[in-house]
Amino acid sequence: MAPVAATREKKKTRRAVEEGFEIRIGPPKLTRFEKARIIGARSLQLAMGAPFFIPLDETTKDPIVLAMAELASEALPLSIRRSLPNGEFQDIPVRYLL
Repeated sequence: MAPVAATREKKKTRRAVEEGFEIRIGPPKLTRFEKARIIGARSLQLAMGAPFFIPLDETTKDPIVLAMAELASEALPLSIRRSLPNGEFQDIPVRYLL
């Protein structure tokens, strides 16, 4: 199981490097806290009537499930701001962290 996970991590960092982007702060993947924040904020937007970024399935009405589907499909145009105690920060597009 470890070799498969390592291969996925290499693909993620390779994608960022190919597009000329380097993740300097934090892990090369989305943390569980960042994921929870994104899903919570997006589900609130959807519950308030925001448009969908993916085709809507008529059976799915739960905004949390829709937010998770949008995140998994890399449809969200969001960036994560990671900062260090010295004030340095980096804005990382979510597509590089998935």
